Amino acid sequence: MGKKTIHVSDFTGQVLSPDDEVVKVVVLEHPDLVAGPVQLDATAVEVESIDDAALDVAVVEIHDRHGHGEPRRVVLTASEFDAMATDVPMAQLLRTAERVKPPKARRATEKIDYGTIEHAGRPHRGRVTEEEARLVREHLDEVNKRLADAGIRQVDPADPEHAARYGFPTAD
Repeated sequence: MGKKTIHVSDFTGQVLSPDDEVVKVVVLEHPDLVAGPVQLDATAVEVESIDDAALDVAVVEIHDRHGHGEPRRVVLTASEFDAMATDVPMAQLLRTAERVKPPKARRATEKIDYGTIEHAGRPHRGRVTEEEARLVREHLDEVNKRLADAGIRQVDPADPEHAARYGFPTAD
């Protein structure tokens, strides 16, 4: 018995032929996206109008005055954002504004403690400690939600590699 794989467009459900120019569309942000970026397959023809539909937008972060809490990220049309500058045109304001320094790179000496709930289950090259394995087993839903929110692979107890790594029972 043989198997035949049929590829279909995620957008239209139409069968993709080997002659179709297939493109990958990565959705980075969307109101309905809950577990990080996703990939969709489509034909080049199906997405050719995407550039025409693109908006000129400004993406801004609003930090509170005292630097407490997470900044709010807001997307608005560039024209709406430009209209906020009433003294000097926005283009000039952006050219002369103070540059934001990129975040400092983490020092190589800074060790991540995977034996804490905030890091347990994250992929890493080192050995999994018993503490990390216990946290993953006892808080699997919480760990997987955190991993999914960060766009990282989740821990699957049915995966033999994950079962061995984190001490999940195996169906031998």
